[in-house]
Amino acid sequence: MAAHQRQRVDAQPAWVLHTYPFRETSLIVDVFTRDHGRVALLARGARRPRSALRGLLLAFQPLELGWAGKGEVQTLMKAEWVGGQPLLSGKALFCGYYLNELLINLLPREDAHESLFSAYGETLSRFAGSVREADLRRFEHALLAELGYGLTLSHDVKGDPITAEAYYAYQIEHGAVRLNGPGNSALAVRGKTLLDLNQEDYSDPRSLIEAKQLMRALMTHYLGGQTLATRKIFMELQEL
Repeated sequence: MAAHQRQRVDAQPAWVLHTYPFRETSLIVDVFTRDHGRVALLARGARRPRSALRGLLLAFQPLELGWAGKGEVQTLMKAEWVGGQPLLSGKALFCGYYLNELLINLLPREDAHESLFSAYGETLSRFAGSVREADLRRFEHALLAELGYGLTLSHDVKGDPITAEAYYAYQIEHGAVRLNGPGNSALAVRGKTLLDLNQEDYSDPRSLIEAKQLMRALMTHYLGGQTLATRKIFMELQEL
């Protein structure tokens, strides 16, 4: 309902997720904002060579935006660069685009997630130093929790505490089922991996590997089997 009421928003912290050309000189900008979630904005004239917006509407740079209007696409009125975030390059840039794809495909429009907004900014800040697998897993974990798909990691489906030495198969949307021995699927993990994931402790290399396999299976499920462009590119690079 709010999407169809005229509104004006000023000085809203935001990140650009993606831009799409619109007509000859404008852009549709998909942004992730602190208090309004994902919003689509029309940036009039942003593709003109002398547009002040041309060099501002970049991914992975903190902005303050102002917009007005109603409907699914509102009009960008103001954009200011906040600064403080180094430019990403190489693997960090690639991983940043992976985060953006997750948000674009999984986060509903105009659904505010302030803690996820903070987690996104913190993850990008860490990427600027060095990219670590643990940072990706933490963000994926936070994203699932914010979307209402939080994982049950301390108890199995019967309500028994997870045992570090045991093996489990994680049933999506149900929880962990104890196995008699190691499983052979991406959803089969050690109890220790589930406990480490619950504590966001990725110091154990095997827990990190199994957490990656588990998260990949979960993301594939919630994406409806869709392969993200960044993941496809990464797999092609590995083949080379």
